[in-house]
Amino acid sequence: MSINHDSKIVIVGSGVFGISTALWLARSGYRDITVFDMQDTYSSGYDPSQGIDSASADLNKIIRFSYGDEIEYQKLAFQAAKIWEQWNEQIVAADESELPEILRKGSRKLWWNCGYLRMSETAEYDQFELTTLENMKHEGIRDTQFMVDNQEDVVRAAQNGWSHKLDPCQRTERFGVHKAVLDSSAGFVVAYKSCAWAQHLARKSGVKFALHPEQGKVVNVNVGSDGKPSVETADKVTHTADLVVVSGGGWTPGLVPETEGLLETTAGSVATIHIPETRPDLRKRFAPENFPVVTWSKVRAIYALPMTEGGDLKIGYRRTKYTNFGNVEGRRISVPKTAHVTSEKETNITVEALDAIKGKKRILPIDNSFVIDFVPGKDKVLVCSGGSGHGFKFLPILGREVVKIIEGKSKDDVYSQMWKWRTSDSLKKNGLEEGEAGPRVLSKQVMASEANWAFEES
Repeated sequence: MSINHDSKIVIVGSGVFGISTALWLARSGYRDITVFDMQDTYSSGYDPSQGIDSASADLNKIIRFSYGDEIEYQKLAFQAAKIWEQWNEQIVAADESELPEILRKGSRKLWWNCGYLRMSETAEYDQFELTTLENMKHEGIRDTQFMVDNQEDVVRAAQNGWSHKLDPCQRTERFGVHKAVLDSSAGFVVAYKSCAWAQHLARKSGVKFALHPEQGKVVNVNVGSDGKPSVETADKVTHTADLVVVSGGGWTPGLVPETEGLLETTAGSVATIHIPETRPDLRKRFAPENFPVVTWSKVRAIYALPMTEGGDLKIGYRRTKYTNFGNVEGRRISVPKTAHVTSEKETNITVEALDAIKGKKRILPIDNSFVIDFVPGKDKVLVCSGGSGHGFKFLPILGREVVKIIEGKSKDDVYSQMWKWRTSDSLKKNGLEEGEAGPRVLSKQVMASEANWAFEES
C-alpha cells in the first residue's frame, strides 16, 4: 500500500470505527482526511433524541473486560480503559468553551466505572466464566473480580465498597439462588457524548468533515482502471482519493458487495424505561452509584445498564438479531431499517424481544469479529466494520490498530490476523446469514402492541 502523509484519505461513516480511524490517522501524521456521513453528527452531538440513527449514537455502551479465552480482546479493552480515564480527566479540566456543545450540558463524565455483574442462569458457573477468571488470574487482575459465593471475594468486596452491587436484583431473596461475578473494573460509557468528544479531537487534529444528507451521503464506492478509488455522493459529485476506508456500519454491505459473505446488517432490540422524578426511590436504586451493568454470563440474552442522567433505564435483548431484506444494485441483502433515516421506518420491537425483556425467556446470542482489511483486488479500499456494540469499548484505541493495517505494519500482529478478510462456504457464509427464508427476517416477526407492553401485577 503506497500512501504517505500527504495522501488523500476518505472515510465513509462517522461512527465509532470511522471516527477512531480518522483520529489516529491524523495523530499519525496524515494531513488530508475527510469523513463523509449523511447525518449531521456534529451539530446534533450524536444525540439519538435529535434523530441520529446509528448504532454508535446510543445512550450508553457496556465497557467489559471479560472475554473467556479471547485474551487479545481483554488486553485491548484494558488498554482502551486507560484512555477512557484520560478523556474523563481532560473533559473535567477543560474550559467549557473548549468542549463540544453536547458536553456542556449535564454531566461531563464519559466513562462510569460502576461495575459489571455477570449473572449465571443456573446454580453453576459456565465454562466461559471460569475461563475468564482464569485468564484474569494469569494477567494479575483477578482481584478486580468478586464471586458472590466466594467468601474471600465477598469480604474483599466489602473492604473495597462493592458489597451493595453483588446482588442488586435481589435474586438470593427472590429465587434462593444467585451465581454471579462482579467485575469491579468494568462499567459503561455515555456513547453519544463519547463520539462527540472523539470527533472534537479529530477536528482539532485537522480532520475535515462532510456531514449532510446529500453532500455527505456516499452512494457508491468505485475503483478506476488505474486502481484509484473514489466515492460518489448523493448530490452526484465524485470525490477521488488515494485511500477509501468504508466504516458505514449497517450500510457497509450495500456499498461494498464483496463483504456480503462477511458482514450482514442486523437489528438488535432495546427498550428504555423512564423513571420519573416522582420516584426518587427508584432513581436512587438504579443510579450508577448503586446499580451496575448486569447481564447473564451463560446465555447473555438480556442486559441492563444503570439509569442515565435523564432518568432512562436501558434494557437490551441480544439473542436474536433481525434481518431486513431489500434491493441494492440488483442484490437482495439485509439493509438498515431505522427510526429516522431510512424510507421505511421502525420504532417498535418484536413480541419475542419484549417477552425476553419482561423476563419470560433466557436464550443464546451469536457474536462475530470485526472485518478490518483491504477488499480483495482493491488494495486502496479498506473495510472497517463489524459491530459497534462490541467495538465501542475500543473507541479510544481501535484506530491505532487500523493505522497499522493501513501502513502494512501489522502482518504478524494478532489483531490484523483476527480481523483479516475471511473466506467461508457459500451456504453458511458469516455464520449468521440464513437469507430471506430464515426465521430472523423482520417482516416475519410479530411486533409488540400497546397491550404487550403492559406488565402483569405481581
